[in-house]
Amino acid sequence: MIPGKDEKIGKNEPQKEKYGSFALFDVEHFFRRILKNWYWFVLMLFLGYGISWVYTKYYAQNVYASDLSLSISNNTSSYFTPNQSINFIWGQSGNQDGIYLKKMLLSRSHNEFLVKELDLFVNYSTKGLIKSTYIDRTDSPVFLQIDTKHLQQINYPITLVPKGGDSYEVVLPEEGQSTSLYSYDVEGTQSVSAYPRPANKIIKVNEWYNSPNLRFRLIKNPYTPRIKVDNIIVNLVSINQSVNEIVSTLGVDFDREINTIMFITKKGYNLNSTVNFLNKSVTELQKKRLADKNIVNKNTELYLQGNLDNIRKKLDSSAAVLNFLKTSEKLYNIKDRDEKSLEKIKDLEAKKADIVSKISSLNNIKNTLQSQDFENMISTNAAGFEDGYFTASVTELKELYKKRREMATIYKPNSEPMIEINRLINESKMGSNGTLRNYYNRYYDEISKIDRQVAEANADLVSYPEKERRYLDAERGYNMIEATYNSLLGRQNEAQMKVATNQSDITVIDPAKNLGQAPIGPNVKGIKMFIMMGMLLLPIAFILVGAVLDNKIRNIKELLSATKIPLLGVIGNNTNESMLTVLDQPKSSVSEAFRGIRANMRFLMEGNQNGKGKIILVTSSIGGEGKTYVSINLASVVGLSDKKTILLGMDLRKPKIFGDFKIDNKYGISNYLTGEVEIDQIINKTKIPNLDVATSGPIPPNPSELLMSESNIRFLEELKERYDFIIIDSPPVGLVADSYELMKYSDANIYVVRHEYTEKYMLKMITEKYHSNEISHLGIVYNDYNTKQGYGYGYGYGYGYGYGYGYFDEDKNYKEPLLIKIRNKVQAIFNKK
Repeated sequence: MIPGKDEKIGKNEPQKEKYGSFALFDVEHFFRRILKNWYWFVLMLFLGYGISWVYTKYYAQNVYASDLSLSISNNTSSYFTPNQSINFIWGQSGNQDGIYLKKMLLSRSHNEFLVKELDLFVNYSTKGLIKSTYIDRTDSPVFLQIDTKHLQQINYPITLVPKGGDSYEVVLPEEGQSTSLYSYDVEGTQSVSAYPRPANKIIKVNEWYNSPNLRFRLIKNPYTPRIKVDNIIVNLVSINQSVNEIVSTLGVDFDREINTIMFITKKGYNLNSTVNFLNKSVTELQKKRLADKNIVNKNTELYLQGNLDNIRKKLDSSAAVLNFLKTSEKLYNIKDRDEKSLEKIKDLEAKKADIVSKISSLNNIKNTLQSQDFENMISTNAAGFEDGYFTASVTELKELYKKRREMATIYKPNSEPMIEINRLINESKMGSNGTLRNYYNRYYDEISKIDRQVAEANADLVSYPEKERRYLDAERGYNMIEATYNSLLGRQNEAQMKVATNQSDITVIDPAKNLGQAPIGPNVKGIKMFIMMGMLLLPIAFILVGAVLDNKIRNIKELLSATKIPLLGVIGNNTNESMLTVLDQPKSSVSEAFRGIRANMRFLMEGNQNGKGKIILVTSSIGGEGKTYVSINLASVVGLSDKKTILLGMDLRKPKIFGDFKIDNKYGISNYLTGEVEIDQIINKTKIPNLDVATSGPIPPNPSELLMSESNIRFLEELKERYDFIIIDSPPVGLVADSYELMKYSDANIYVVRHEYTEKYMLKMITEKYHSNEISHLGIVYNDYNTKQGYGYGYGYGYGYGYGYGYFDEDKNYKEPLLIKIRNKVQAIFNKK
């Protein structure tokens, strides 16, 4: 049974619109093309490896990383550093001191200081034949020192070529000098008038080089560089650019178990540069932290010194009064003194004097807090207490005020963010003021208690005469002032001791070192894989684009699935120079394919047994698909089967048949249809006894009218009386409609599709007409199928694409593919018993 015949669906079926629709992408064909072009992938693989090798060796810059670990002490408290035990800002918790230090390390101000301190806006490199390599400042035999008062051109490579001794030639680029120059003094650009390119010049160490766009001198490196360079390339960058580049290469992280241990990492193109930067950065940070810690203690020391100076004056005045009373009134030896009561009063008044002094310090702290003068805050120790909550709240308030100033440049006063920051400030102020209020209340309660005790003690002294009582009052005043002085003096000594013994709360555990660390980048393996995979993707992309744009018929299974038209047979590639394959190579696989088509044609003509000859029409979409070739060989194989057959060349626009049969085309069907000749004059005999041929004849001016004329119908009817089979080589239906008219009189219609030649869209019309019953008795012949491409789909129609079994003439030249040989050997091994 012909495949697809019983699968025909009526025109009313809902799937009708799908007929003639092919898949946009043939996955199987795509992978077969990849296998077919395997050598391109091998070539691209080697090419990609070569490119990656050249890139990594001569162009890729190695990236190094150094690291430093440090510990942060958590036993200190200062208004200028966040406290460990309490939320510090915005409700955050945890390692707030570490977070503060991280922000410091990544801050612009800190890194800008380092850029200026280490001249990091001057970058050094050296260049070989191909590759440029970044070097550290210490690896250069000379340092470039710029004149910061002079305008400089940045991002403008300056090449220094050693000329022996302390001389260097300054070589500038041939072009690229700019009129927009950078001022390191104001950190901005300024425009200058146009100027000619500065000439190359040889200068000595410590000699100034002057040009409109540069002014610098060379300073000899006091240490001998570890490497020798043939040239030094110096590139100046702006302060802002240098700071941004540095911050982008810094990384700060904390230990997972001990969050007071911090790890700082610096990446760069030179290992020494990263090491020097990290060590210098942490050293400066330690200095700043120590200075921040000492600010409060120094403020406290100055505050206490001022109070001591005032109390000393009062103490001297009180001592003078007391001495006067002793000498003038002779009261230094009072009889029957109540020493016990006097001593008690002295102790109580000393305590009161100390508390009054503390209240005075509280007043100072409160006033400073209200005026937001945080830089002049004194230590809470001066007020007689240490309160981590208060210290943290002051730090929080300080940061909130700073945050509000920043936000004020962005938001309006009544905006939601500003309302929220004001709310947080008020909450923080209430917290700090509440803490101070608690200490005020405590001190005032203590003073009230002392006053009651002093009043009780005074009751024992009312019996003294007035003059003696006056002396005792003067003595008590002196003792009270002296106690206040001693209290302030003790707190001052404590503040001075803290300043003297203070240390930075940052301790370096492991400093950054150059231990010959291997570069962390680039990822050589990753780059090689990326380049090689990219090169491999190129042929895949080309094949993919070709497969997507390719609209040729290549898949028999897809052809049948899309058209639902029966397949009569598959014809292999014709290796014969002549089109008479069946006659010249009767034992070939192609000839056998035509015999299979002959056998399958009977299924198309079922139910059409009228006792007359059968008309078989052969057509295709366009020229070049093998329509004439199929017509000739089908007529030949039918004639050889002892059936009287005639082949009609009815493609009047493009006559072909006569040449293969060596027939004169002077007279043909066109002449007969116009009445010029009789029917017997156009019928030609061939070397096959049962096969006659009627050529098309000269090309007429009206081929369509002739083929659709009554003369042509009578012509076909007469031939049906004479012959068993009439094979018509008709015009292609994709170009003209003649064949559709002839199909009304044919008993079987053969549509030729050529492998990798016929376009998919060309089959849409014939498919629609077939399934709408406008055409019947239609079958497809798949022509020019190339077996070497390996598209065997297992249909086996006509044997037209199977070699290697010793059955056909082609088998004597057949060479079994290597993969097939391997497959057969493997199968043979497993099939052994």
